[in-house]
Amino acid sequence: MFVEELEDAWNNQNTFFLAGNGGSAVTASHMANDIGIDVLKKGGSNKPFRVLALTDNTSVMTAISNDDGYENLFVNQLKIHFRHGDKLGVISASGNSPNVVAAAKWVKKRKGRTVGIVGFDGGKLKDICDIVIHVHTLKGEYGPVEDIHMIIDHLISNWLICKMQAETKK
Repeated sequence: MFVEELEDAWNNQNTFFLAGNGGSAVTASHMANDIGIDVLKKGGSNKPFRVLALTDNTSVMTAISNDDGYENLFVNQLKIHFRHGDKLGVISASGNSPNVVAAAKWVKKRKGRTVGIVGFDGGKLKDICDIVIHVHTLKGEYGPVEDIHMIIDHLISNWLICKMQAETKK
């Protein structure tokens, strides 16, 4: 379950990386903010979630894309930052974005855990990821898939906030 992977990373002070392409890149960035900043601010714990969206450093992204190819956009960042116990969340409406698929495969080769949030028929990611949240839609229905992915982000973030608030009251 996605939330259990987040909690495991939090309990062990591992990093939960997020990656997405196109509209899903914005979802990855937004999710990193919600899980990192909002949960810390509203949850009542002094222990932050270590969450990082690999979509947020424009100069790194353009350098990698230019020098090593767009398909290596996330893998090259993971080569620098990924440590044993870290996890990767990948977001893709199609489940087939080459840079996101490559990142998931790279993490899996290192015995890391991956969570996929996908749409359409699930694409390649549905078979690569350890956990998959699949929004079944017709191919090309980007708007509804991306909307539901954001709802999933907000549900998870608010669930974590409520859980932390309850635990700090004990």
